[in-house]
Amino acid sequence: MAIFTSRKQKKDIKIAFAKEILYVEVDGGKQQAFPLAWVPALQNASDADKQDWILTATGIHWNKLNIDIALTGL
Repeated sequence: MAIFTSRKQKKDIKIAFAKEILYVEVDGGKQQAFPLAWVPALQNASDADKQDWILTATGIHWNKLNIDIALTGL
């Protein structure tokens, strides 16, 4: 399972891809899961493209893929 961590943002965010699920975890262990079937471009992306993301005011943005996932309640 690949884990990608944001080092530049205020919050420490961890992103992990396991089987067909994207897991997003913030400080304190609160976690959200997203089926990759909802985002086929992310499901089929290379590891390098999956690592190229930033934390935005509303969620996560993957730069090369131009994909945004909104995070709620984290």
